[in-house]
Amino acid sequence: MTLPVAVIGAGPYGLSTAAHLRARGIPVRVLGSPMVSWRAHMPAGMLLKSTPDASNIDAPQPGHTLLDFCRATGERRYESDWDPIPVETFARYGLWFQERLVPGLEQVRVVSVDRRGARPGFELKLDSGEQFTARAVVVATGLSGFAHLPPQLATAVPDGPSPSGPVSHSSQHRDFDRFSGQDVVVVGAGQSALESAVLLADAGAASVRVLARTRGAVRFGAAPDGQPPLRPSSPFGRAWSLYAFSYYADAFRHLPAPARRFLVGRVLGPLGAWWLRERFVGRVQVTEGKRIARARVESGRPVLTLVGDGGAAGELAADHVLAATGYRVDLAALDFLGHGLRAKLAVGAGGPRLGPGYHSSVPGLFFTGLPAAASYGPVMRFVCGTEYASPRLARAVAAL
Repeated sequence: MTLPVAVIGAGPYGLSTAAHLRARGIPVRVLGSPMVSWRAHMPAGMLLKSTPDASNIDAPQPGHTLLDFCRATGERRYESDWDPIPVETFARYGLWFQERLVPGLEQVRVVSVDRRGARPGFELKLDSGEQFTARAVVVATGLSGFAHLPPQLATAVPDGPSPSGPVSHSSQHRDFDRFSGQDVVVVGAGQSALESAVLLADAGAASVRVLARTRGAVRFGAAPDGQPPLRPSSPFGRAWSLYAFSYYADAFRHLPAPARRFLVGRVLGPLGAWWLRERFVGRVQVTEGKRIARARVESGRPVLTLVGDGGAAGELAADHVLAATGYRVDLAALDFLGHGLRAKLAVGAGGPRLGPGYHSSVPGLFFTGLPAAASYGPVMRFVCGTEYASPRLARAVAAL
């Protein structure tokens, strides 16, 4: 009997990988809730920063793009870079993709993954109580478990961030209605922070302030007609560097680890979408060039001690602090991987060190999506990275 390949995770990367594996005739079990991050951990009313062309989940055959979905279902067509895509539309697109290319998905949680001793393959245990053996495992868990909270904020909430507590992470909110009439500080300067601030204002927050540690950090991108001419096009805009990151990601693996870590954090880093500027300016207060030195909770309200370039900058109190501070890969968060497996993983530049075909240092164990960014570059942080990753990963699995 041919053992199946286990794909853990059912977001864009998990679904795309599974579709490519099945197209090669490889038995696959896909484990997880489809598009759960997009359906449950992003606020209603959010618009995708990526353009329609950069929002396709890669499939092994034509007919499964975002535009194909809109045509098939009668939804509004998103064809122009001037049309931001609602997160709800993208989540429905992912479910449509799954129903057609990844039927039989199993909405179960993986409890553990371990090697089979001296024998090849892996033993998996599910929360249903089932145990089974897989010839290979693909970790495609997306952002799950990687929400980053600055240590200064973490010390103020030892039980962790909570959507109903004084401090939360942006991934913990489906809507912001509960903040109506409250003063909210949003920590961060990327798209998540700036769009969360706008949605908080839309929800009736009494005041919303964005707190950024770097002066000039709150910026917005250029509109589509403001892109530089005579440069190659990529899903992210016109630039030679963006073209290389998008279509030659394998070369990224050969850069020194410090360079890879730097580029993953900086390329396509914190920047608001061009269409957000008009909704932001005049509605959201901004404090730049101030970092959080300490944080505490007094009478249920968070109080931040701020420090600027010239030293102490005073205190800032609010009803709630929302940390829109992104995600950082932490292999300890992948606690379903047995300790022995994690101990054998070679790491570097903030993630597992991957070879050709997204293969880790543990034979038969693959990573795709965000954990692969440390090896394959910033394109792996975005949906359009499935076009590069999925066919290569499937080819590597088929060669086992």
